[in-house]
Amino acid sequence: MIIEQRTYTVAPAKMAKWLELYEKQGLPIQLRHLEGLAGFFRTEIGHINQVVHLWKYDNLQARMDRRAAMAKDPGWQTFLAANVELGAITEQASAVLLPLPWSPLK
Repeated sequence: MIIEQRTYTVAPAKMAKWLELYEKQGLPIQLRHLEGLAGFFRTEIGHINQVVHLWKYDNLQARMDRRAAMAKDPGWQTFLAANVELGAITEQASAVLLPLPWSPLK
């Protein structure tokens, strides 16, 4: 099992609009294709204006397969176009995390 941590930095004045766009258009498609949402957060202290989400996969190949299928979904393409038009995301990072034996997420 792996966890992918995706971190998006959002332009300060666009957080509410991005969250609304994502919840209405992006999230339903991701839930259908990726299935393993483990958590979705926004930062409050520290590096603010960030959204962090965690996705659980059986392995790297499962991640690649699921994301490739999602990329072909016309609804995902519509969301990506709206995302670009909004111009809210200023930075994006992704990390693959491997759980330690005592981790509650395995």
